[in-house]
Amino acid sequence: MYIDAETINDLARLLGSLALIGSAVLAIYKFIERDRAQSKTIRAIQTEQTLLCYGIKACLQGLAEQGCDGPVHDALEKLEKHLNKQAHGAPSDK
Repeated sequence: MYIDAETINDLARLLGSLALIGSAVLAIYKFIERDRAQSKTIRAIQTEQTLLCYGIKACLQGLAEQGCDGPVHDALEKLEKHLNKQAHGAPSDK
């Protein structure tokens, strides 16, 4: 077999094409893995925020039971409304 410039050129084009395809596949894989990691982080944050909301609700209810008025009742009503909407999948009002 004789190797000339055209054979080398064809081989270089083939290797370049394979490298391009490999790079695209690797980029897609990295994108999917990053999305999975972000989704896991978001779920953890949502769980933490849920616990914080229930803790704040308990504090507000305790203050209301002790006789605090004004913003305590307003905040408690808004928090209960928000938690109810979130529990049923509706977007919350700001």
